[in-house]
Amino acid sequence: MDFDWLGVSFNLAGLSPRDIEESLEDPFSLKLLPEDQADGTQARYYNLGKSLAGRAVFSVFWTDGKRYRIVFARDMTASEHEFFERKKMEEA
Repeated sequence: MDFDWLGVSFNLAGLSPRDIEESLEDPFSLKLLPEDQADGTQARYYNLGKSLAGRAVFSVFWTDGKRYRIVFARDMTASEHEFFERKKMEEA
């Protein structure tokens, strides 16, 4: 994956680009497309995943199939983390 980090519109002080990238590359990550963007045009996706250090990350991104542009990222909330773990167990 190739990530575009130029001019990000959110603060990267609390969450490193490395943690965000690793959460997107997590084999158990959940990539979700909102229902109102089901046609995929200019779609923004949601991702729930974990970094190699185990940091649970929620991110919003778009992709053109070659590059990923992170729109927003933060630590998962408790309910998002529960949802992520439940979905991961369902797939096991």
